[in-house]
Amino acid sequence: MKRVIISADDFGLSEEVNEAIEIAHRDGLLSTASLMVSGPAAADAVRRAKKLPDLRVGLHLVAIEGPATLPPADIPLLVPQDGQFPSDQLKLGVEYFFRPAVRRELAAEIEAQFRAFSATGLALDHANAHKHMHLHPTVGRYMIESGLRHGLRAIRVPLEPPQPLYAAGTYADTLGDAALRRWTSLLRHQAHKAGLVTNDWCFGLAWSGHMTTERVSALAAHLPDGLSEIYFHPATAKNQLLQKLMPTYEHEAELRTLCAPGFRSGLAHAGATPTTWTDVARAR
Repeated sequence: MKRVIISADDFGLSEEVNEAIEIAHRDGLLSTASLMVSGPAAADAVRRAKKLPDLRVGLHLVAIEGPATLPPADIPLLVPQDGQFPSDQLKLGVEYFFRPAVRRELAAEIEAQFRAFSATGLALDHANAHKHMHLHPTVGRYMIESGLRHGLRAIRVPLEPPQPLYAAGTYADTLGDAALRRWTSLLRHQAHKAGLVTNDWCFGLAWSGHMTTERVSALAAHLPDGLSEIYFHPATAKNQLLQKLMPTYEHEAELRTLCAPGFRSGLAHAGATPTTWTDVARAR
């Protein structure tokens, strides 16, 4: 049996992203969005989500390269005075693991992000992390612990199998890709131990920002059995912030993919049933 969750990250990052998510849900296949609760356009994202009762929304936890929720004075070891997490993934990973004082601030910030999501009044559909930082065992543990206090039932495991990508188009597997696939088993173990639902497969890593209609329509025909999540980064236009953070991403092309008839027909031809995290959790 093939089931597929079609989702978008960075809800709340900009109004262009929010508008694309609304369009892709209304006119396309998008069922799910992950909200950055302290993003520059988070309030706009929440307003749109409340007008779209069938759009499932979860938390897009920020622990790298994005805005914190707590004031910088409360978490001085995490963020500078501008309140933005640094982008140095290696340095952050080391500090999150080895420095107890940093871990205490991280736990407080993660809890604050879940509280902020609860304050929106939206139902918590799932959680994942910006740049998949929940693969870090400390971030993953705190995300799960805080999430459970706020009704979390499902998280994304970014395990992308290479075989469907080979079948769908050009793809070169690397040692880093193989190592990442093995590393995801720790997050899956953490999630299942806590009783959370996870996906079997995830697509959007290798082609991140370049989920074009041709690629994704071909991928749809080669989806493996089980529960897959296919995630996107759509936007109606590339504003200054998106250009700074993701200069090479094809945001508008990803929006077109989400609304493309070929994507819909490809999933139908493959016998893949669209679903949501909420539906999967309820069916357990």
